[in-house]
Amino acid sequence: MAAKKKASRKESSGRKYGEAASRSVESALHREKKGTLKSGRGGKGGTVKSRKQAIAIGLSEARKKGAKVPRRKTAA
Repeated sequence: MAAKKKASRKESSGRKYGEAASRSVESALHREKKGTLKSGRGGKGGTVKSRKQAIAIGLSEARKKGAKVPRRKTAA
């Protein structure tokens, strides 16, 4: 019985973000650095202004793909 409990704990490994989410954010930061990461929908769509924006876009893309990402914080 104790072995079963230990296995389930090891499975989650306490990571807040999954590997896929990390790759998505890394990709977004890379595109931001190159100047090809756009914010907004269609049309001209300006480039991203800050690293925080790039990270937010990467996390959003990861959520859409179904990666392990914590829920967004909602307004209090």
